[in-house]
Amino acid sequence: MLEIQDHGRIREIRLNRPPVNALNPELIDALNGALKTAAAEAGAVVLSGREGMFSAGLDVPTLLGLDRAAMSDFWGSFSGLLETVGRMPIPVAAAITGHSPAGGAVISLFCDTRIMSEGRFKIGLNETQVGLSLPPFIHQALVRLVGAHKAEGLLVSGALVGPQEALALGLVDQLAEDPASTVAQAVAWCENLLRLPPVTMSNNRRMMRESLTRLFDEAGTMDHEAFLSVWFSEETQATLHALVAALGKK
Repeated sequence: MLEIQDHGRIREIRLNRPPVNALNPELIDALNGALKTAAAEAGAVVLSGREGMFSAGLDVPTLLGLDRAAMSDFWGSFSGLLETVGRMPIPVAAAITGHSPAGGAVISLFCDTRIMSEGRFKIGLNETQVGLSLPPFIHQALVRLVGAHKAEGLLVSGALVGPQEALALGLVDQLAEDPASTVAQAVAWCENLLRLPPVTMSNNRRMMRESLTRLFDEAGTMDHEAFLSVWFSEETQATLHALVAALGKK
């Protein structure tokens, strides 16, 4: 499910769950563990995906089979993963090596920077299109990144955008020529940070990320029951089942 490769002091954690790196409970737990290990062993992390696919988001066919208790456990694990990324004591660069809708884009929001491959790829938070409401802490992470007005346009429509538009919106920070150079560019970004005076860099990084880490502390921002109520609502279940049926015909 994961491939680990060290580039000197920089650890690349590559999602490798064919065909689309869909986020199921096992992948979430493995990624969370790998990030915590990297925090103790590496100077920085590059989080990457397979060529042409960073992550297609939540593994909806699997998750639709979970009862409320199991889905609650999963959502707690996914929220915990985002908190791990957001609180990492070392820099994390997202090397977005292809498509990154929904959960894939959400993970990238909590990284320090996002570098995306050019090409016919799409990224965005398309939850509205599949009948889901975003919890406040994810919404606020997007607002922190792109601003309130752009976040509103992206979230309400559930739009998926290409690399150039994502760059213009501020959803990603850099573009790279192809998936291989995306990883190399992310490694180079980390290397540049690690050349800086380490204590000063770490202190300033921590200070500038307080607006992100604070989201995990504020009451109500991680309301799991509110998410579960939406997930198990009639509208959302019907929309998700229709999505899975449509995908099964392709």
